[in-house]
Amino acid sequence: MPVNDKKPKIILPPAKKFTVDVDRRKFLGTGMSLGALTLLTGCDISDSDTVQKVFAVVSRWNNFVQEALFSGTRLAPEYPESMAVKNFRYNAWYHPYDAPVIKAADYKLELAGLINNKTAWTVPQLYALPQKSQVTRHVCVEGWSMIGKWTGTPLRTFLERVGADLTAKYVGFVCADGYYESIDMPTALHPQTIMAFQLSDQILPTEYGFPFKIRIPTKLGFKNPKYVTALYVTNRYPGSFWADRGYNWFSGV
Repeated sequence: MPVNDKKPKIILPPAKKFTVDVDRRKFLGTGMSLGALTLLTGCDISDSDTVQKVFAVVSRWNNFVQEALFSGTRLAPEYPESMAVKNFRYNAWYHPYDAPVIKAADYKLELAGLINNKTAWTVPQLYALPQKSQVTRHVCVEGWSMIGKWTGTPLRTFLERVGADLTAKYVGFVCADGYYESIDMPTALHPQTIMAFQLSDQILPTEYGFPFKIRIPTKLGFKNPKYVTALYVTNRYPGSFWADRGYNWFSGV
């Protein structure tokens, strides 16, 4: 999907509730049987409104439990650099040749929401930030995982630099490929959550999210957005691309 040439506009999402709208077969495939679902609902399985209410309750419960288990000091495992894969697996809903091609000279990271300094950032300004490397495992919801070496700036460092309200609830991201994601503030401030500018000591290639992606080793892979063009801080639940399609929003510990 080619990048839109127009300057991106950041529209903060309206307040949302945790809602789920998924195919019943997906839900049943996660381990809940027809009998259990009927027992929970107390009515016929064809009652879609009631089933959707059950989905919503389960989703809210999953988010509550995962958020309660999260620790801002507990680290995801890190590995020796020798274990990092050089040819990291490509993963997206489109082919690599459809990935957005962003020109560094034209790029600006737009900022919005509860941030004091909303001046846009260029690629050279981002790359001049202090950086650190991590060798961590990317875990995909599809069932595969891979260890890679990522280098970039802790998201906390950037948020502090722009005067973000660190007591706010959420940090959201808008991406050039139409994707959008959000995370809770404790995850944003976690020491391993970084704005990744490099993969395997090379500037992040186009197909992996140039000019940067958010790398969060404490989350499932789909919580790591690529091609980030806008960042905002908010107290309103912003939803996310896959959570709005039925997946668990927190998706990590």
